[in-house]
Amino acid sequence: MSDAPPAHPDAAIEIRKTAARAWFESLRDRLCAAFEALEDACDNPATQDLPAGRFVQRPWQRPGGGGGVIALLQGGRVFEKVGVNVSTVWGAFTSDFAGKVRGAAADPRFWASGISLVAHPRSPHVPPAHMNTRHIVTTEAWFGGGADLNPIYPDDAETRAFHDRLKLACDGYAPDAYACFKAWADDYFFIPHRAEPRGVGGIFYDDLTSDLDHAFAFTRAVGEAFLDIYPKLVAAKMAQPWTDADRAHQLVRRGRYVEFNLVYDRGTQFGLRTGGNPEAVLMSLPPLVAWP
Repeated sequence: MSDAPPAHPDAAIEIRKTAARAWFESLRDRLCAAFEALEDACDNPATQDLPAGRFVQRPWQRPGGGGGVIALLQGGRVFEKVGVNVSTVWGAFTSDFAGKVRGAAADPRFWASGISLVAHPRSPHVPPAHMNTRHIVTTEAWFGGGADLNPIYPDDAETRAFHDRLKLACDGYAPDAYACFKAWADDYFFIPHRAEPRGVGGIFYDDLTSDLDHAFAFTRAVGEAFLDIYPKLVAAKMAQPWTDADRAHQLVRRGRYVEFNLVYDRGTQFGLRTGGNPEAVLMSLPPLVAWP
């Protein structure tokens, strides 16, 4: 990566920045290990001739400050494509974008670190999923993130298990956090031009500015919750057979994911507007997709 960013005058903020970056990178490593273990364990006859997928890590640098690592698994037995990206970048927002970011209107300088995961399973019965968390510092500092499930064939028990695990993480933050962040996700992960949700929801949160240590602990809890529940949901269904009709339906439903991420997703816009690596930003897109 490029040279280190200037140290923040507030020592507590600087310590938290370092800790957040280290957490995102360690969570990446644990998630990749969990997904590779699923690849090794898969015994679905439909994919038994494929090699167990492995992540390939590719570092990148951002002109102006920072960079990241793209960790990508493609063509596996379980996952057709899954990416777990981390980045830590800094610099200054453009004048037209600074006014849209809290704390940047008067001073466009920023620092941002985060992790972004998107999983597109091979089986139409295994639910795709997304998770990202981040720490951003301008003249203010905050945490944000979220996780949601996007099954091709929704399953009530699966949805309930996913939400229950996220609720457990939220309950450690505040009594009303799950209700608030779930409603935020229902509103955020919605495709207006389709008048339908992207999936079965999850949680979404942003702008957690008060008690940053507590917000950081919650952000870690969200990562732990996803690492705990999602591999279990994958393992429960990765051996199920599927038909050509299932596959065709899967590709159409993936189209909804593409539409949301390219048109509405704030993370996509942030990454592209701040000089992020396009391959890292667009990692979320599935390898194959169809529109009827």
